[in-house]
Amino acid sequence: MSSAQEVCDVVYGFAEEQDFQQVRSICKSDDLDGLDYMAAMFHRWLQEPGRLVFIAKMKDRVVALESALQVDGGQTVVLQGFRVVPDLRGSGIGGALQRHVTNYIRCHFPQVSVVRLSRGDRPSPQSLAKYRLVAKEAIVSLCCETADLGPFVAELRSRLPCLAGRPPPSPVILSQQQAEALILSDHVITNLLPNKTIINDWEPLKPVEANLEVLRRRGLTWIVDREFEPTAISLCTTPYAVPYRHDAQHFNINIFGHSLASVRAVFLAQLEVLLPSLQGYQIFYTYVDPAVWPGLHQVCQNNSNVSFFQGYSEELILERDL
Repeated sequence: MSSAQEVCDVVYGFAEEQDFQQVRSICKSDDLDGLDYMAAMFHRWLQEPGRLVFIAKMKDRVVALESALQVDGGQTVVLQGFRVVPDLRGSGIGGALQRHVTNYIRCHFPQVSVVRLSRGDRPSPQSLAKYRLVAKEAIVSLCCETADLGPFVAELRSRLPCLAGRPPPSPVILSQQQAEALILSDHVITNLLPNKTIINDWEPLKPVEANLEVLRRRGLTWIVDREFEPTAISLCTTPYAVPYRHDAQHFNINIFGHSLASVRAVFLAQLEVLLPSLQGYQIFYTYVDPAVWPGLHQVCQNNSNVSFFQGYSEELILERDL
């Protein structure tokens, strides 16, 4: 069967609960470096306000998926979760689904003017030419048994420099109300956010009131290096299971700031908050300003059996007009 014929045989619709097992099996266990999040997110996505989960089927088999989340007060759609079954990759089905999603949004949500997405796979120049680069973050990725994380944090904390013989000020865990006020403050937007963009777990959002509800749903932990005019603000996701190993968990920490000392302080504080609730094997990504990456990577060299999961990598935030 030709690729053109395959695309013609596709039926498009919205994912439902009964599609879970098929959707879950689209990715192989080693796809996405073993960190596929679909099992953890699928049911939540189906219930999330403003999100549509599109699927493509061939002969009742789910062969591709992409989700679209309305943000920025309805002006922007964030595309997430794009995937195609292994045996049909390169057949044109993925592109056909993406065109279907774009056409559906144009027809049913005429107020949407921008499509935004995150990429971490070094897209080709031809692919990049279709988009504007909004922002970029560099990723420090680590992995370890939970039992080794405590000694790792203690080791890094013991290396923190003292000021006039005293330990540095402790970072502050923010309440939801404090976090929302701070993330919309001129100081944070102008000085800390990458190109005035909140990036949470691959979701790029404008710092506007309408997006606060999206952030509330994520169950984030917010930590700053200091409560007033911080030089680093961080948000951390709730850990979720991934297929890398039977007991593997993954979580993401986004840190906005340009000072290595401040970034390191909130990074350690986030890990200390998580420690009591963790179990199994941990794989965690920390997203920072690319200029901070070499310093944080050096800081994370350790004698505590915590390893780097991969080398230097980036998350690109891209957008195009609809």
